[in-house]
Formats: sequence, structure tokens, C-alpha cells
Amino acid sequence: MARGIEPVDRLVGHNIRIFRLDGRYSQESLANAIGVTFQQLQKYEKGTNRVGSSRLAKISEVLNVPIERFFEGSGSKANDHEHPAVLLTNAHALRLLKAFAKIRREDVRHSLVTLAEAFAGETTDDDKKESRRARRAAN
Repeated sequence: MARGIEPVDRLVGHNIRIFRLDGRYSQESLANAIGVTFQQLQKYEKGTNRVGSSRLAKISEVLNVPIERFFEGSGSKANDHEHPAVLLTNAHALRLLKAFAKIRREDVRHSLVTLAEAFAGETTDDDKKESRRARRAAN
């Protein structure tokens, strides 16, 4: 009997990807370290193949991440495209977040968020009001 992708399988896969990217492992290097092909690792990360407990323990060991961390986020909508675990599976998002965390000036951080939201077409009413105030103050 065929099974569908379970939300927890997808969540564990996304978290594997997050920790792999954070550890700067390629799919190929992690796959070699745990004894699978990179295609198999891709299937784990997508949640299309369930990760067995012994394999998850090996991934945990290689990435130096406690095994329970792979289940973080299971209390919420694991398949929601805006869930932090899903967002961080994008390598660019992870790099952006790391760089953002290093910015100390709050005004620069706010400007960066406003810029990103503008690119995404998600500028809020509060941001629009603040932008108008900033333009008036600059003139």
C-alpha cells in the first residue's frame, strides 16, 4: 500500500536541510558521510522518503545536532510554506538571516526589512506611514 508524505517526514527533511546548510555541507558530502547517494538525501530532505531512526542518528552525529532538533516545529503546521523551518530550507534565506543577525544598528535592520518587503510586495500600512514621515523629515 502506497503512503503519502506525512507532515512529520517533511518537517524532519526540512530540518535536515537547514542543519546541512548551516554546517556548510553539500548534499553529496553529507550523503557520503551517512552512506547514501545524494539522490537519497534529496528524497529525505523533501520528505518523500522517510528517514529511519538509525540513519537519523547518523545524520545527527555527522551534523553535530541533537536528534530532537530534527522534530522542532512539529507542534505547528509543518507543511505551511511560511513555517520557519520551510523558509530556512532556502540557502539564500539562511545566508540573509545570518547576515541580518550581524547588523547591530536597528535603523539599518528596519530599512533592510522594509526593502525586502517592498521587493516582495508586502509593505505594510505602518511601513508606508513611516516611509512618508522619513521623506518629510529628509526634506
